Amino acid sequence: MSADVIFEPVKFRHLTIKNRIFRSNISGRFDNYDGSGTQTRINWELKFAQNGVGAIISSFVPVQMRGRIVPNYATIDSDQRIPFWRELGRRIHEHDCKFIMQLSHGGRQRDIQGIEFQKGLSSTDKTEPLHGFECERMTTAQIKETVQAFAEGARRAREAGLDGVELHGSNGYLITQFLSSAINDRKDEYGGSLANRARFLLDIVRAIRLRVGADFHLQVKLSATEYNDAMISSEGKGNTLADSLKVCKWLEEVGVDAIHVSTGSFFPHPRNPAGPLPLQEFIKSYDTMLSSGVHTLRNYLLFRSKITGKIFESRWNRAAGKIIEGINLPDSRAIKQAVNIPVLCTGGFQTASIIRQAIESGACDAVTIARPLVANNDLVRQFAQGRDQPAVPCTYCNKCLVNVVENPLGCYDETRYRTREEMVAQIMSVFDPPPFV
Repeated sequence: MSADVIFEPVKFRHLTIKNRIFRSNISGRFDNYDGSGTQTRINWELKFAQNGVGAIISSFVPVQMRGRIVPNYATIDSDQRIPFWRELGRRIHEHDCKFIMQLSHGGRQRDIQGIEFQKGLSSTDKTEPLHGFECERMTTAQIKETVQAFAEGARRAREAGLDGVELHGSNGYLITQFLSSAINDRKDEYGGSLANRARFLLDIVRAIRLRVGADFHLQVKLSATEYNDAMISSEGKGNTLADSLKVCKWLEEVGVDAIHVSTGSFFPHPRNPAGPLPLQEFIKSYDTMLSSGVHTLRNYLLFRSKITGKIFESRWNRAAGKIIEGINLPDSRAIKQAVNIPVLCTGGFQTASIIRQAIESGACDAVTIARPLVANNDLVRQFAQGRDQPAVPCTYCNKCLVNVVENPLGCYDETRYRTREEMVAQIMSVFDPPPFV
């Protein structure tokens, strides 16, 4: 075990993680509509903590109610939320696992509008092109208010006894909407040049450091290459790796402790999570989004048509490419060479030898894993037992992704189970123990 780099601690400036496997940010709609947390959320996170991951990066935690992407995600928008997160952190720590809260704001990217029914806030007032999510261009006052909301979220995470925070600056959410050359069309100090587009993110980092000090772990997740034109060729390509290298250097200068490398300027994206689009499963849940965007009904009818549905599916799969495991390693390696802080990489990891090679070759310091850990909660234990891959690997079918909008998160690939009943039992296990006895 001591000779295996996977099980060597990874050290940040003020935080040490026992091994190189992080559970990446993924979760289901496990909480109350008002943003308060539940026992189900605790059960979900414990699935991974008790099975050996070094750290858990929470799912999307909104710093403002207007910034949530769907209802039923626990928030960190008020001090009333602190006791729940404190209890969750305590339970995670019982398993020698660290917990990093992902501070988030959806901006214009909101899959299901809440009861508020306000347009999303964004760097722009342009409607999101794929689903047609409408938005409102943020005023300077709204920008400053949101910056402080992130800082207060970090303060609450620290008061809850959590181990750090991650800023969700990737995958098309609000920070991406400011960073992206393809989305941000502002003419003020928050738009135009890369330095101006990065101002919002850098202001958030500075505000967090003023609020919680220099010794609280802070990392940033970025889409190193945006591929914004993956589905609509008339759209701009967005930020390149060269742009992101500059942003990462600026982040290091203002006190960020680590970079988490991802990809894509919207979510889901053909390259994130990589793998085929399960169109028929997608159709079953997409109707839940019909009232959320001005293009969603059009899309739903397009998906249901055998001809246009096949065209969309083919374009998606072509843009996804053939590489799944380690898809972001080239970008991660370039960032690792450009900064002096640790670099985490996400991208379908489930093979121990690939993870070892990535770390030993200097492409990253640790990996973050979502789908393969949903499929095999005990993946780290299987690595420790000497397996190179789990006995029943994740098939990257992405059925977990498309079901999560309206069903509990879990593995929905029936081919991995002896019976459908066994699959359903695994999915429903997140509700045990129940909140009431």
